[in-house]
Amino acid sequence: MGELQASPGWHTADFISDLHLQATEPATFDAWRAYMRATPADALFILGDLFEVWVGDDAATAPGFEADCAAVLKDATDRVPVFFMHGNRDFLIGADLMRMTGVTLLQDPTVLGFAGQRWLLTHGDALCLDDRDYLAFRDQVRAPSWQRDFLARPLDQRKATARQLRDQSEARKRLGLPYADVDLDASLAWLRVAQANTLIHGHTHRPADHVLPGGRRRVVLSDWDATAAVPRLQVLRVGADGPVRIEST
Repeated sequence: MGELQASPGWHTADFISDLHLQATEPATFDAWRAYMRATPADALFILGDLFEVWVGDDAATAPGFEADCAAVLKDATDRVPVFFMHGNRDFLIGADLMRMTGVTLLQDPTVLGFAGQRWLLTHGDALCLDDRDYLAFRDQVRAPSWQRDFLARPLDQRKATARQLRDQSEARKRLGLPYADVDLDASLAWLRVAQANTLIHGHTHRPADHVLPGGRRRVVLSDWDATAAVPRLQVLRVGADGPVRIEST
């Protein structure tokens, strides 16, 4: 479990996740770029799944969508510290992209000391204990040996594999299969170990504020989709008065 202490100069911090950026959905990318240029927050935390898929940092070294995203991140870090945590779609983001953009990679989970509290940050997928098939897949693809072998393949081959995985995910969505939610007991156990009262996470696409036993809270971030009937472009902004949900425009 990581630890991060906020700078004394921070008054507000923004949290976003599950933007699932991809070249085929330019409206969401444009909304994200506009937000990154305009946020007044003193720090920005991206808690996973910034991208629909990430097949390796070398994808951002040539002109294209990945390079455009890297440029947005670099522009933002010139003005405000940006922190990133791996999600279940962009776990292959590595040190090269961090160096290229100036973003700081966070361990999952990480405790943030800010605004007089300890906030436990996680993407959320590791807490979905009922999704056993996914957790087995997660263990496989997070293994250094698997990642080393995958990243050694040609870029075009990696992109083809990513398209196959994305097609499988879309097929699951069309079937309407339910996704597991985070486990209550595991969430409480993490909070106790972290000595934190509030868990902030994404992954489930079920934005809500949950009251937990013992005066604790679970705050779930929204996914982003600029093309939805009611666009979802929500930011969680935390300051001295606690978390506030803001619709980015």
